[in-house]
Amino acid sequence: MKISKKTIRIIVLITIIALVFPAIAFAKDETYVELPSAKVFYVDETLDIPFDEPLDARTINRANIYVKNSKGAKIPISRNISQDGKTIIIKPLTEYIRGEAYTLYISKNVKYRSGNSIGESIKMNFTVTEQAPEELPTVGTEENLDNLLKEAGLDREGYYGAIIKEPLIRESVDIATAQGLAEAKTAAPAPDKNLAAEVTSGKVDYSTTNVQVQGVDEADVVKTDGEYLYQVNNQRIVIAKIYPSNEMKIEKIIQLDKENLHPLELYVDEERLVVIGYSNTSIPIVRPMPEEKRSTIYPPRYSYTTVKLIEYDITDKKNITKTREIELEGAYVSSRKIGDKLYLVSNKRFNYYHIMNSYEDNKTPSYRDSALGEEFINIPYEKIAYFPDCISASYLIVAGVNLGNLKEGVNVSTYLGGGQNIYASAENLYVVTTKLQEWPKNPVIYDSANPEAYDYYRDRETVIYRFAMNKGKLIYTGKGSVPGEILNQFSMDEYNGYFRIATTRGEIWREDEHTSKNNLYILDKNLKIVGSVEDIAPGEKIYSVRFMGGRAYMVTFKTVDPLFVIDLKDPKNPKILGALKIPGYSDYIHPYDENHIIGFGKDTVEVIHKDIHGNERGRTAYYLGMKIAMFDVSDVANPKELFTEKIGDRGTTSELLYNHKALLFSKEKNLMAFPITVMEVKDEDKAIGPDQVPKYGSFVFQGAYVYNIDLENGFKLKGKISHISEEEYLKSGSYWYNSSKNVERILYINDDLYTISKGMIMANDINNLNLKGQLEIPAN
Repeated sequence: MKISKKTIRIIVLITIIALVFPAIAFAKDETYVELPSAKVFYVDETLDIPFDEPLDARTINRANIYVKNSKGAKIPISRNISQDGKTIIIKPLTEYIRGEAYTLYISKNVKYRSGNSIGESIKMNFTVTEQAPEELPTVGTEENLDNLLKEAGLDREGYYGAIIKEPLIRESVDIATAQGLAEAKTAAPAPDKNLAAEVTSGKVDYSTTNVQVQGVDEADVVKTDGEYLYQVNNQRIVIAKIYPSNEMKIEKIIQLDKENLHPLELYVDEERLVVIGYSNTSIPIVRPMPEEKRSTIYPPRYSYTTVKLIEYDITDKKNITKTREIELEGAYVSSRKIGDKLYLVSNKRFNYYHIMNSYEDNKTPSYRDSALGEEFINIPYEKIAYFPDCISASYLIVAGVNLGNLKEGVNVSTYLGGGQNIYASAENLYVVTTKLQEWPKNPVIYDSANPEAYDYYRDRETVIYRFAMNKGKLIYTGKGSVPGEILNQFSMDEYNGYFRIATTRGEIWREDEHTSKNNLYILDKNLKIVGSVEDIAPGEKIYSVRFMGGRAYMVTFKTVDPLFVIDLKDPKNPKILGALKIPGYSDYIHPYDENHIIGFGKDTVEVIHKDIHGNERGRTAYYLGMKIAMFDVSDVANPKELFTEKIGDRGTTSELLYNHKALLFSKEKNLMAFPITVMEVKDEDKAIGPDQVPKYGSFVFQGAYVYNIDLENGFKLKGKISHISEEEYLKSGSYWYNSSKNVERILYINDDLYTISKGMIMANDINNLNLKGQLEIPAN
């Protein structure tokens, strides 16, 4: 059979394709290094991929950089590089689809300007969030502000407003307490993400602040980078070289008096120091004169409180320079830092009568950012949103700062409403406030003939505002509410797309239907309640909560300390698994591992009160010294108290009981330490019986208690470290007042354990606590 030339050509072509195609396929089948997935991604999000060196713009093209959807189809994008040439900027030409998964590919054929390849091909998966920014109405005009406040009844309620209640927990930093600034406390997901972080940088192993969520930093009064220490020290920032401990010295003291900044806390990373505090200032805002002629008595100029942030470049410790200032009008609520993005929350309350008078200097809040100029910027009414069912005489101001770009202005959003506490996950910021129930339209008038018919009680609910944190911007994404009020930030948590929150409803002193009851609620992505456990321990109140993955631990108290273990694995059906009642209570719960938790609180005693006939007429619980307890929760139905440690008598206290940042904990090093002031009662005065109130102790110690901790031996006191001399102890008498030698924080760098007060930095061997060095801090 003769084969035609056409057939031969076809066979040859097929053979060539068969030989060449595998090579082509192999050439395109690159090996990709996968970057961490982007957690929150929006429909018009810009992707920034940084590199170490300037890139060759000629290699930033379609062949080398592209994005595919879940079906493998390429989507149209723009490809650019940053001004310094080190960052690839990817932006969709049409919006991504909500809920859709995408993958970014960058080929190793992309080159640096030096001509070298970037090394390996990389890819990054990301899913576009289904959450859409929620549109809120805006105040718009001064007249509308007046109407909104009147409709909410705030023209009748005075300064604080009808629906806003003062926060339950105040700022734990002493200066902030004096100024009445509220701080948030944050709740935690799984235990392996909540221990105080340990950083290994090269050969240096050092501790960092005990935060709630891994990767979400919280400001504190002391920070270290493994070599230097940074401290808020009265009206200044002290920077000391502390490692190695035999070469400690003061490197720099930044005086803040001239900056009009009262520092509260700070952040530190490799490049920058960020100091946050408050400032009292007069904000000059130009206002138009009223059109109508009238006689006016001008009041004195008001002094306004602002939250103030100052950023310093610390790359050269001998030449630290100020690079930026930001001010937000109002009182400091709290802040969080993720990478080089910082998020600030302030709350400005106002007097209704002043705000609606023409002589009031500022009717809307202002802010200032040195990146935008030196003058304060007044936020216009059309830029102020409000929550229709939650109006209060205050402004909530949330701000996002890109610390990595000094030219990018602060992103400020303002709402007519209050904020008292915050919780931040890696993706969302939750701001909560307490709302009082509205007055009934037809209230019962008090009648002495029928006093029981009169019920002066207004229930409370917690209102939750959620903001997505996105590259230094805060985007409002929803609001929810639950009955009752929270204790602190540990009452809140986000896990697997659900928001969990614990509240107390009612009053502990009441014995009617309004007596206190404790509750736990689970909210879905729309912040709607999908599951709950209510009426836990009636007549008691929450003293501490800790969320750990699929469980929650709740401590309530009135006369004894019930520890409840609550199963949250099924968000729609949470349930109590077990409970343990023991004397005392825990103010703070810290995870040890998945099956063990540590409670820090107070020991208590119940005193029986009798009448003149010897009949019992009541009981009262009194707190005694500090108590630490290790709980075994491996058998969730039967939690057990494994170990306890009691310190001092009535009057003993530690900052740890109201500020988790005071704890140093390392499971790997079997190390636990915290500052404490110990008071002790003489043996002859310790007797407690009917109608005998426990006596307060006399001062015996202030400093750090350092423990070895493990599951075999429990708490073993390794030693005590104090900055107070023996002579000063002898002079102290029965009481000890705050001084520059009160130990505030404990940290470690490698094998050195450091205790820090405002007057001294002391280094001890972490193994035997032998003194290795000390550094006096000059008085202010």
